[in-house]
Amino acid sequence: MSKAFVSVEGLSKHYPSPGKQSDLIVFDQVNIGIEKGDFVCIIGHSGCGKSTILNILAGLDVATSGGVIMDGKEISGPSLDRGVVFQNYSLLPWLSALQNVNFGVRARWPNWSKAEVEAHSTKYLNMVGLANSLHQKPSQLSGGMRQRVSIARAFATQPKLLLLDEPFGALDALTRGIIQDELIKIWSADQQTVFMITHDVDEAILLADRVLLMSNGPNARIAESVKINLPRPRERAHIIDHPGYYKIRNHLVNFLVNCSNQPARADSDRHATPIEIDPLVEVPHAGEEKPVTETGAGRKPAGSSLVSSIDSAPSLACRSGSDSTIF
Repeated sequence: MSKAFVSVEGLSKHYPSPGKQSDLIVFDQVNIGIEKGDFVCIIGHSGCGKSTILNILAGLDVATSGGVIMDGKEISGPSLDRGVVFQNYSLLPWLSALQNVNFGVRARWPNWSKAEVEAHSTKYLNMVGLANSLHQKPSQLSGGMRQRVSIARAFATQPKLLLLDEPFGALDALTRGIIQDELIKIWSADQQTVFMITHDVDEAILLADRVLLMSNGPNARIAESVKINLPRPRERAHIIDHPGYYKIRNHLVNFLVNCSNQPARADSDRHATPIEIDPLVEVPHAGEEKPVTETGAGRKPAGSSLVSSIDSAPSLACRSGSDSTIF
């Protein structure tokens, strides 16, 4: 994992308990590798430690043990190399939309002229559809527009890693869908590395290259790394028509409903990386793996390490009934 652009190695977070009680272990021995340019979503029930992991990646919190290496350097505090978009907008209320973005851009490139800063900031605000709202203050903007400013500011600083903590959680469904489309557009243009927390399975399938599935806390772990093997560009109106969409969706929902409450693994297994799964690869018989494609079934590419089905992983074989369950 040390070769990955972002390498999370043996990350644990414990909180001391009063008296002689055992410490509260939020999550233990989390191991993740994120390649440069990847869009990774993480999903899990409340309390499993998703936001704590993101805060450690941002340098806003510290782990009890383990560490994070990004681009060959250990993360030890906040940095302009990492941008964060929170659920609550985090804008400076006395500044306009343009000035809020300018603030981040000036910090990133202090030697730029005023004209360069404003041109760069305006470009990203235009990309999120705010060309006509550059000089409005946050109080004059809707919730969706405020979040667009936050996203524009984060992308405008061109961080090596962009961290999104449920950025659309407080928005209505229509606004959320519009901003998701704008996020895809701006990410496709910049190809920045993104780590995003979400509770929305459909959002994760639309946006991500991989989805990390966390078991329930305390003592949570990242149990699976699920490949979203759907072609890009993805459009909300058409992605559900892909023959593999509901195969992936059913797998994610099945884990959250039936598998996420499994107990932690034995100590000998806790240093392992998450099980890698491609839900579009079926295993009708042992040793015969067939991916689901537009034109039908074919053999899985040789050399792939992806586990094709949760039934192939004994430690997570929690399904009952048919191979795919529709929820």
